[in-house]
Amino acid sequence: MKKVLLFALFVFAVGAIQSKAQLQKGSVLIGGDLAGFDLGLNEGSTFNMSLTPKVAWFVRDNIALGGYVDFGLASAKGAGTNVSYGVGGLGRYYFPTADVNVARSTRFLMEANVGIQGVNTPGGNNTNGLGLGFGPGLAYFVTDNIALESLLKYNGILGFGSNATSSRLSLNLGFQIYLPGSKVKSEIEKIK
Repeated sequence: MKKVLLFALFVFAVGAIQSKAQLQKGSVLIGGDLAGFDLGLNEGSTFNMSLTPKVAWFVRDNIALGGYVDFGLASAKGAGTNVSYGVGGLGRYYFPTADVNVARSTRFLMEANVGIQGVNTPGGNNTNGLGLGFGPGLAYFVTDNIALESLLKYNGILGFGSNATSSRLSLNLGFQIYLPGSKVKSEIEKIK
């Protein structure tokens, strides 16, 4: 647990360091998305939330490959709780821009994912199997290393359960921290 906390502290400390190479080969992306966040305040309203942490490595300039974990809850009084989950790989492509100074700039991106996903409802309806997702996004770099993002994404599940397929369209809001790969490697070695 101590190692995990030290690594998390390192991630946030390095996030403040200026780096001009955050979308270049060798950089690391760490962050997550919030989707469907809704705290209903009226009687009969629902609570919805989905969290999707992500980690990816830039294998080429503007191209990142990595993984994600997804967990979601939707609950309404008297209706039970829907649970969604997922784990798999993701890929991102950032469209090039002529802007040299990345801080305070916007980059368009495409994200796609494939993995194991499921949606389970209290009424017994469920779909579990192969999850596929894709969609466009927009990353606004507040600093050289931190971006606020929005992502409009289609997510589908092909598999088994009481429903053979399930699909949804979500608007995700999140943040990502872009770190130089060399610094991440040296800090991991220090923790070991």
